[in-house]
Amino acid sequence: MDLISLLAVPLCICSILIFFYVRASSSSSSSKSPFAHRRRLPPGPRPLPVVGSLLELGDSPHRAFARLAAGYGPLISLRLGRVTTVVASSPDAARDVLQKHDAAFSDRSVPDAVRARGHHRYSVPWLPPARRWRRLRGVCTAELFTPQRLDAQKSLRHDKIRELRDYVSDCSASSSAVDVGRAAFATSLNLLSRTIFSVDLVDLRSGSSSGEFKAAVEEIMVVAGTPNISDFFPGVAALDLQGKRRRMAVLLGKLHRIFDEQIDRRLRSTADAGESPAQDFLSVLLKCRIQEDDGPPTELDRPALRSLFTDLFAAGSDTSSNTVEWAMAELLRSPRSMAAAREELARVIGPRREVEESDVAQLLYLQAVVKETLRLHPPAPFLLPRRAVTDVEVGGCTIPADAQVLVNVWAMGRDPAVWARPEEFAPERFLNDAARDKDFRGKDFDLLPFGAGRRICPGLPLAARMVHLMLAALLHGFDRALPDGGAGGGVDMTGKFGVTLAKAVPLRAMAAPA
Repeated sequence: MDLISLLAVPLCICSILIFFYVRASSSSSSSKSPFAHRRRLPPGPRPLPVVGSLLELGDSPHRAFARLAAGYGPLISLRLGRVTTVVASSPDAARDVLQKHDAAFSDRSVPDAVRARGHHRYSVPWLPPARRWRRLRGVCTAELFTPQRLDAQKSLRHDKIRELRDYVSDCSASSSAVDVGRAAFATSLNLLSRTIFSVDLVDLRSGSSSGEFKAAVEEIMVVAGTPNISDFFPGVAALDLQGKRRRMAVLLGKLHRIFDEQIDRRLRSTADAGESPAQDFLSVLLKCRIQEDDGPPTELDRPALRSLFTDLFAAGSDTSSNTVEWAMAELLRSPRSMAAAREELARVIGPRREVEESDVAQLLYLQAVVKETLRLHPPAPFLLPRRAVTDVEVGGCTIPADAQVLVNVWAMGRDPAVWARPEEFAPERFLNDAARDKDFRGKDFDLLPFGAGRRICPGLPLAARMVHLMLAALLHGFDRALPDGGAGGGVDMTGKFGVTLAKAVPLRAMAAPA
């Protein structure tokens, strides 16, 4: 459904409200900013009355903004309803936002749907960069994502990768197709749940348990990321005209019930034993104290724990599994690349040995496949929206305070000024001398799938390890084909837009022993 159809009914319902809201807001803005007319915004399309440039978006805003950048330049501005939005679509523009003016753009523009159940108040991705954010992010990083912690969990990752490989072997033996995205999602989810709760939350072999969790997470990403009239016209947000906040509350409730069960079970066992029977991330959080403003440190309450776990499981499982699924889809469409990846695995690993983390450093083509996948299919096409905390001069233009700022990493990955043959899946581009050392960890601004600066994705170190291992496990020792035996050109590559960019049609592939 395109944006015109999506907004038709809500726009009709609230047109009168918006009319008076616009008049009042315009009058207020003029009185507050007597020199606003002198500011030079980045170039962009001329806005229509009331709706601004909303009708430009369609159902794929990342593509729409890329087209606008081709006409107006790498830094554009649009009025979306009542919200000034600035979009950076080049490495230099991204560097200005994420590095040069990082402090000015470090706050978040929080979608109205994310405010459901107060999720934004304890959500590390959405919190402003203040004391609570620093403390919660610091705990997550120190307990989950440092090199020392990741090395200590190596055997756990190995166990989960073996379970994935055994599952693929069983599917091969029964001539059953593997739902690549669901299998990768369940593997990532159980790795996290073992680390956090010391239990598996889903059964890899049960399509219902893992599928339901995956469906809820995917819908959360869609509801949070797709256009919402409440975000464009904040004055009518309380009405929740599209019902997105209500729907988000239902989806979050599904996950919260799962987390509450684990928390309550741990509290009961701790009360019985006198101490926590497991030393995992939950045990750390139950002892954690956070200081708010000048008050005394306090324990994390239940809403805070729920928000933390929602972020960890949703982002940690969804982004990694999406990347693996997109990579397999691209390889199935490119037999030459598939053969090169499998030949490297056979040469480096051998026919019988399982892939170890220490092997990845020698698997240069596999690394190139992951980089090329992240270039074409970044987990979050816009990263997460930022908010300007003050007026900022960028490239001779003014980005005004409170503007929403997006970095279109999807467009950057397909920019012909940066990449030769940008629409072509060509892992070899990362094997030549010029691009061999190019990385996705926030230093190279033409490849920023996880962001950069102080708000770079904290889970990047774990995601990097898991994506390479899962992809290697799916490729090593198995021939791949589509269920109907068709050519790879038959793979549906349509994306489903949201906070993340998932495949609209799940990838199902047959696996046969090589």
